[in-house]
Amino acid sequence: MSKYVLALDQGTTSSRAIVFDESARAVGMAQAEFEQIYPEPGHVEHDAEAIWESQLSTARRALVEAEVDASQLVAVGIANQRETTVVWERDSGRPVANAIVWQSRVTAERCANLKRDGYESLIRDKTGLVLDPYFSGTKIAHLLDEVEGLRSRAERGEVLFGTVDSFLAWRLTGGRCHVTDVSNASRTLLLNIHTLEWDDELLEAIGVPRAMLPAVVESSGVIGEIDAEILGAKVPLAGMAGDQQAATFGQACFSPGEAKNTYGTGCFLLMNTGTKPVRSDGGLLTTVGWSLNGEVTYCLEGAVFVGGAVVQWLRDGLGLISEAAEIEALAAQCESTDGVYLVPAFVGLGAPYWDPAARGTMIGITRGTARPQVARAALESIAYQSRDLLELMQREAGVSLGGLRVDGGAAANNLLMQFQADMLDVDVLRPEVLETTALGAARLAGLATGVWDSTDEIVEAWRLERRFSAEMAAEERESLYAGWQRAVERSRNWAE
Repeated sequence: MSKYVLALDQGTTSSRAIVFDESARAVGMAQAEFEQIYPEPGHVEHDAEAIWESQLSTARRALVEAEVDASQLVAVGIANQRETTVVWERDSGRPVANAIVWQSRVTAERCANLKRDGYESLIRDKTGLVLDPYFSGTKIAHLLDEVEGLRSRAERGEVLFGTVDSFLAWRLTGGRCHVTDVSNASRTLLLNIHTLEWDDELLEAIGVPRAMLPAVVESSGVIGEIDAEILGAKVPLAGMAGDQQAATFGQACFSPGEAKNTYGTGCFLLMNTGTKPVRSDGGLLTTVGWSLNGEVTYCLEGAVFVGGAVVQWLRDGLGLISEAAEIEALAAQCESTDGVYLVPAFVGLGAPYWDPAARGTMIGITRGTARPQVARAALESIAYQSRDLLELMQREAGVSLGGLRVDGGAAANNLLMQFQADMLDVDVLRPEVLETTALGAARLAGLATGVWDSTDEIVEAWRLERRFSAEMAAEERESLYAGWQRAVERSRNWAE
């Protein structure tokens, strides 16, 4: 009898579910977008109930499309948008407020106060992260202080915190499992990545009660059982990882020095650094990749807050295109941007700048600038930001990449992938399976339940679809990149 694994891929703008068979082939898929809430400039929220409902509906639809009954599922795995923060009632399971999304800058002042009080180096040493509004810890404290009576309820354990993986696991198991995996826990500012435990000193500094925190579990392993009424049969929940770590796993980056870049709402470049964390002094993050069979893999990570989301902005904000897929053809109508640069610092800049006060900038505009140049500048901004990360990462890890594995929706854009190879002077390797986040979640769950035997089997199954090699002359490459660096400087420290 065939074995199937269901992957729940809960992303920033949509929820997706994919059914994989034993050969890791996607046999059923469903996707649903949900509302993005912008209460103020730089603030981003989600309705956690909308996340749950969209994820549940896509799971059921994917099973129907695959013509697979829930009783045929060996396991379910979860990959999720990571630092997005949900607080819900223990008794009812209802969220007490909107989820605060990873992109939100709502805690910028709180982070500045922590820096002023001297906590920056402590947080860096224990968590591997920078003190930035991006991460969950200050978002939790913000909610506890903003919602009347919530802090005292949290101290009594009446309300619970979780990133989206925790919230989904709670709902899927009928409230029996309040858990997060170690990769998601490492993104909270609250986990000591050396001991892999919640840290009392960090909890006190940031202001988060231990009573509301989930248990930390391995990324691969049976966590609990999904209620029969959810999918139609009881199924083991056996894998969890943050979306970018799941994608790195799905890309089979199992050896130190191997790296992938995901081109999604943001861009996330992760490099496997092995079983010991590598400290970054240049603005990269030291993060847990995954935990498997008692062994932890660490990664260096660089985050671009606005990657593919810049295309969404051209569609929804400016009306420049009606569908995201139109951007490649529009950008191809010109051979260059004619000196136009678009810095999409809509919610500040991530690594290596970590400037929450940066704002979006378009510069170099002339009377001849038209829709194609703007579209091309938007695509090129994704590649420039990724180069910012990769140059720093190679220096800090002390390795030179032989190739960069890519995935995510925008990795299907040939113009962008070619420009990325040109900017990096490194081969860009696009796999046959671009849905590597869901694949990674499925692999983690399947390894825990005997669908697959080892990571060696996953390495052998990875297949290249297309290789993009640099074609641009070195002089042109460096001239274009120097222009980008000048544009970034003009975008920085703008917001009050």
